[in-house]
Amino acid sequence: MKKVFFFLFASSITFAQSNTEVFLYKLSKTNGNFKITEGKNISNNPGYDSQPHFYSKKSIVFSSTRNKQTDIAKYNVETGTIRFLNNTPNGGEYSPQRIPKSKDISAVRLDTDGLQRFYKYDAKTGKSKEIIADLKVAYPMWYKKNTAINVVIVGKDLDLIITKVKSQKNTTIQKKVGRSLHKIPNSKLVSYVSKTTNTWEIKSLNPKTGETKLIVKSLGKKEDICWLPNGTLLLANGSTLMKFDPKTDTNWSIFHTFSESTHKNISRIIVNNKGTRLALVAE
Repeated sequence: MKKVFFFLFASSITFAQSNTEVFLYKLSKTNGNFKITEGKNISNNPGYDSQPHFYSKKSIVFSSTRNKQTDIAKYNVETGTIRFLNNTPNGGEYSPQRIPKSKDISAVRLDTDGLQRFYKYDAKTGKSKEIIADLKVAYPMWYKKNTAINVVIVGKDLDLIITKVKSQKNTTIQKKVGRSLHKIPNSKLVSYVSKTTNTWEIKSLNPKTGETKLIVKSLGKKEDICWLPNGTLLLANGSTLMKFDPKTDTNWSIFHTFSESTHKNISRIIVNNKGTRLALVAE
């Protein structure tokens, strides 16, 4: 299998992934239970395709390899077509997301000279502008329009930092964290992965107070998670998606198992706000 190596930052922490694809599934709900149906490979492209984000009801953005670089692709759910939103010859874009109360998109850009920064891309022209100065953002998440919660490269570690975009004020919450950041449904909290113990932990963060609390221990060292609208946590574990409801459960249980011939090593997972679509990344 062709290997695509990419480096999200110049330190001892590197990422090496295989030929990954983005898949889109329908989610149906019967008697309160969600079921996965009708899957489709929406990237269908040699090389690295990853980090899906639901831009709107009709479209998904993700990072996709094109001409030996990684650009922002936008998939139309209704037509099944893809168009690229930018072209950066001297760099590649990762973690594209829609900026709240805007049609523009943010992304982490890694330039060929090693510079890594967080940029805004105009939805019409694709022109970029730096959002946060001086921080080497690796994995961002918008909490609201002017508040970004970021996993940032600091030395050889990844730190969780809250940035007030207008004032450029940065507040460090914790060191040694993972890449998954998600809003917790029906709350003002955000979930993140803490890597300070041998078994990684999924924690909640109150961005206003800085308070953190343990939600559940992960399965060993698994870090790709997302939430269903009903408050159930999903975790990627090989070819299986596990589930945990903080309100009722004490242990993880199986949500859905794919055959290894269908998906190997599921990584990024995300569910849309209405709980009708699930996107995932797999080899």
